[in-house]
Amino acid sequence: MDAEKRLILVLMGPPGCGKGTQAKMLTETFGIRQISTGDMLREARAADSEIGRRSSVFMDAGTMVPDEIVIDLVAMRIQNRDCAGGFILDGFPRTLAQAQALDEMLGHRKLAIGQVLFFDVPDEEIVVRITGRVSCVLCGKIYHTTFNPPPTADTCACGGYLLQRPDDNVTTVTSRLAAYRESTEPLVRYYTDKGILATIHGGGSTIEQVSGRVMERMAAITGAR
Repeated sequence: MDAEKRLILVLMGPPGCGKGTQAKMLTETFGIRQISTGDMLREARAADSEIGRRSSVFMDAGTMVPDEIVIDLVAMRIQNRDCAGGFILDGFPRTLAQAQALDEMLGHRKLAIGQVLFFDVPDEEIVVRITGRVSCVLCGKIYHTTFNPPPTADTCACGGYLLQRPDDNVTTVTSRLAAYRESTEPLVRYYTDKGILATIHGGGSTIEQVSGRVMERMAAITGAR
């Protein structure tokens, strides 16, 4: 696939807005790789790598991981062969410095972002979503204690034990949202000025409803390519 024909998407929104779920849907539909900075950081921490140790302090406190760490992770990741046909950035960029670094790294390769999808969900709904999340230690399936409860309080359908991430508590989530509002919302103006941002309303909606809005937008941009 020619460089200019690569589909490069950026998914933005507060933690718990559902962008990861929508990224997986887009991956299946368009056959391009999802790159989640949150997943990469958690993997680095689990592996006890240098980057993992450096980022753990910030992740556990619910504050933003420094730009230089995240930029280095993404710059290395998009050079992999599985990104040759395009990719979806889930959770990056989160600051203007990251956005400018992304423009620079793409520009060097004669690439550009095709669309930024901004998922807009009220803070109070985000808190309910995140603090009710639990996941299986065996298969990785994610449940919600209210909206998608597991078979039993602590057991997955596969028989695995369910755990809640240590940072999925009200105090940490509130701190993460404050950090998001301060550092990430200016990106809405940045990408709006570039003419590549589309707002996807996700509050009070099912996954299917949000997916429908995403696909409507994608039909508009892919039809023009």
